[in-house]
Amino acid sequence: MKRYDKLVRDKIPAIAQAHGDVAHTRILTDDKEYLRALCDKLCEEAAEVHDTPSVEELADTLEALLSIGKVLGYSPEQIETARLKKAHERGGFDKRIFLISTAPQDNHV
Repeated sequence: MKRYDKLVRDKIPAIAQAHGDVAHTRILTDDKEYLRALCDKLCEEAAEVHDTPSVEELADTLEALLSIGKVLGYSPEQIETARLKKAHERGGFDKRIFLISTAPQDNHV
């Protein structure tokens, strides 16, 4: 028996069964527990993007992120609007700026 103890996509138990395995599952009915499991899933998927960047891993990360938004009461459109607003105000990551440090300016004239 292989142990997972993690949130999985809805069709995974059926896929496991189709491969001859029995999937032991439970439904996360508590919103706090579900949100925590989604956040864990987001971290897992982000680590996979870090280790093996691919469109599939990006899609998994986005799915987890959008599910977290749904639990928190945000639509994908609201998330995109907030993303665009922040990009307009603070920029994106296109310029690849890596901040090393900051220090107070010397204001002596």
